[in-house]
Amino acid sequence: MTRRGPQEPVPVQRSIDGNGAGPSSAAEAAPEAPPASSAHLSPERFRDPRRRLARRIAQRIFLQGLAYRTVRRTVVTHPAADALDGACIVVANHSSHLDAPLVLGSVPRRIRRDLATGVAADYFFTAPHKRMFTELIFNAFPVDRTGTGANRGLSKQLLKAGVPLLIFPEGTRSRTGKMGSFKIGAAGLAKAVGVPVVPVALIGAYEAMPRGARWPRRGRPRVVVAVGEPLAAREKEPTSSFNDRIEASVRSLYAEHRPRIDA
Repeated sequence: MTRRGPQEPVPVQRSIDGNGAGPSSAAEAAPEAPPASSAHLSPERFRDPRRRLARRIAQRIFLQGLAYRTVRRTVVTHPAADALDGACIVVANHSSHLDAPLVLGSVPRRIRRDLATGVAADYFFTAPHKRMFTELIFNAFPVDRTGTGANRGLSKQLLKAGVPLLIFPEGTRSRTGKMGSFKIGAAGLAKAVGVPVVPVALIGAYEAMPRGARWPRRGRPRVVVAVGEPLAAREKEPTSSFNDRIEASVRSLYAEHRPRIDA
């Protein structure tokens, strides 16, 4: 986040104890998922009040009762993100199974309420128990990584119906903790539908639970979730340029708040 002048609002900061283990678009390849029915993936399902209530209860039990007891979580939120209402795309760097739970528990409530998480269809939608768990906790929708084009257009349908999305634009969890380059899918989707992108930097998640770990390490490691200022595509801005700005924003947030972890 860039340095602000005296006239600019100061970010709101919340310190919360937290953690979790959740879905990751980087999961190892598994058998191809069968296409989900159109009724099962209708936009109305993702905003259904009964499902929303069940999800809130499940998240409170899983995320607060279990997930957030193993790390110390600090959340820093830009005021413009707090004020955002309606559909948007939340993008974050991806290095741990902690990432989705951390984002879900940290973004402003108006975004979190119906936030749908894109997960790998070839991993999380291949078995009923995995599909049901990720749908219940993360309001998950399948992302095709096999090139079959299954569920094509679902992301646009959800955004047009007012459902905010969580996407990890690196496409896979980092093996080293270093941030990879962002694929242009999220930027292109935001441009096509005309919704803002909310950049989120997750700092310390890799150290707390690196790829391959089954549980966060002991000692309640510190994790920072930095929610940045929403970004909108400029008129006639190329998708690649917009994607570069999104990636630069996440990297800037990461660099700004990394000292909190290293201290």
